[in-house]
Amino acid sequence: MNSTADLLNILSNILFVLALGYYFMTNMQWYSYKLTRVLFHHTKTWWHLVYFLIPVFLYFIVNRESDYSIVVAIVYIAMIYMWRKEQDKPLVFTGRVKRFFVALIFFTLFFVMMKFIIKFDVLVVFIPLFLAYMVSAMMEKMLFLGFQKKAEKKLASLSNMIVVGITASYGKTSIKNYIVHLVSKNYKVYATPRSVNTFGGVLKDINDDLPSDTEVYVVEMGARGKGDIREITEFVNPHLAVVGKIGPAHIEYFGNLENIRNTKMELLSSERLKEAWVHDSAKLQPIKHVHSFGKEIHDIRATLDGLDFKMDDVEYHANILGSFNAMNLAAAIKVAKALEVDDEMIKKQLNTLEPTAHRLQRMDAGGKVIIDDSFNGNIDGMMEGFNLASTYEGRKVVITPGLVEVDDAFNVQVAERANEVFDLVVVTGDLNYAIFKKQVDADKLVKLESKDKMQEILIEHTKAGDLILFANDAPSFI
Repeated sequence: MNSTADLLNILSNILFVLALGYYFMTNMQWYSYKLTRVLFHHTKTWWHLVYFLIPVFLYFIVNRESDYSIVVAIVYIAMIYMWRKEQDKPLVFTGRVKRFFVALIFFTLFFVMMKFIIKFDVLVVFIPLFLAYMVSAMMEKMLFLGFQKKAEKKLASLSNMIVVGITASYGKTSIKNYIVHLVSKNYKVYATPRSVNTFGGVLKDINDDLPSDTEVYVVEMGARGKGDIREITEFVNPHLAVVGKIGPAHIEYFGNLENIRNTKMELLSSERLKEAWVHDSAKLQPIKHVHSFGKEIHDIRATLDGLDFKMDDVEYHANILGSFNAMNLAAAIKVAKALEVDDEMIKKQLNTLEPTAHRLQRMDAGGKVIIDDSFNGNIDGMMEGFNLASTYEGRKVVITPGLVEVDDAFNVQVAERANEVFDLVVVTGDLNYAIFKKQVDADKLVKLESKDKMQEILIEHTKAGDLILFANDAPSFI
């Protein structure tokens, strides 16, 4: 080899490994930096073949047989660039990602130099990636322990603060938001923002945003596996707890409903628990301070104009949509009453309650009725959205990817009901399109290949007077 060829070889090696690193970290970020989820629960595992394994194989072959590995590197970078353009959730260069790439550059340069000394070609791609991942993971672990200590100290300084823990398969964000609104006139209340519900997210929220004068802290808790709820519970130790409806959400991680139930019930392990409410779906035998709820809710009337229901002989009204929200509101009302908020104040607050963003949120624009239910990804919620849409007298359109992380049988139900209710069914992405194609009449089915074309679809296929339901949303990597 001449010096120019050597330099091109070094350059190709660096560029190729960095591009692999970009693909790797993008997927890791999408799946909460869980390597097992990227490898075994990715919804498009064929990407790993096309964008990782085959390029690596070609790179080794070309690098061994010729001096044109730079061509493979450039083509691969172009492939990653085009792949990146199709994604609606590009890699965010957080501190964690930056630390990974610093480690990756260091190890890549080191092993590129070693390659010309000991001629171990295979090391220059896999070993830098492996070491960068291991080193960055250890760094994150150390930083995480520091964040945890800081959060522990802050919580200890707020010894009079009441902590409310919320978990459920469906509706936990809504329950959290409803509690905050109902008690906001009586307490200085703060809740974990948006859908932040992991242990790391809760720690960051405590350290960065939890106000020092908070009287009631409402903590949403999510899970992808056994022990996830317990980890958060043992850290914040809620005084009050709500376990909402339990169902097959994320069942591919848990295996069965019993595992989901047991994980959600970890919330009751709090050492400071004074009172808890558990939905009937958990089939829990009530005890002194743990109550079952759901059956006492009756006379539910849900329309496109609002929700009415009765509980304990009291009638409640809220300007939000969906009969399932009666259960979510009931849980919030029970917590509010435990915090000594009276019925008069509760009803007053219900009258000013805003829907949780992207969960059966109604908007009227351009003569069209738009129902944004894009954050509602469970079978019950989606069916309720369809039922509400069915009460509309005009033309009805649904835009949906179907359900994710569930058995195909649920999507068959969704597709069949969509065919019954809607005049136009727009399916986004490939994930469930084959199911919808079998269940939905061909003349009312449209496939949306890319979200970039959403506006074109709406202009072409909808008009004033239509109801448009956005039912669930899924990022492009799903």
